[in-house]
Amino acid sequence: MREFNRIQESLRRSAELKAALAADPAPIIAVVDCCAQAIAAGHKLMFCGNGGSAADAQHLATELLIRLRGSVARNSWPALALTLDPAMLTAAGNDFGFDEVFARPLQGLGRAGDVLFGITTSGKSANILRALETARKLGITTVGLLGGDGGPAHTWAYYS
Repeated sequence: MREFNRIQESLRRSAELKAALAADPAPIIAVVDCCAQAIAAGHKLMFCGNGGSAADAQHLATELLIRLRGSVARNSWPALALTLDPAMLTAAGNDFGFDEVFARPLQGLGRAGDVLFGITTSGKSANILRALETARKLGITTVGLLGGDGGPAHTWAYYS
């Protein structure tokens, strides 16, 4: 019975979020508009996350680079997952600490006008928080894809 209740509660929360976004999709529209403007101006979209969120970052960047749906022919969009290079990740972790594994390469790859998506289910991943903070300092728009109540990352989640 406990598992049934947990699943039911998870589905209820998901349905509430979808209903709230259906009632007011303005936050999603703002992010989509921001990304479209960045791409039109020659900027790129970047993604970072840990564990399953790293896989999500890679998936999202790939969908944008290749195409979202096979039935839609469109140009490749400039997108990059900061999770793809194990040599870079381990060097940054070794030389600067794990909290800097996304912030350090962002300093070299990111430019004002780009967009960074930080993905963290807890909202507390120190390396995601650090990447979002670094992005803002560089003039990069930040978007947080966050779980739960967003944790500390909610303060960095959307900034343009």
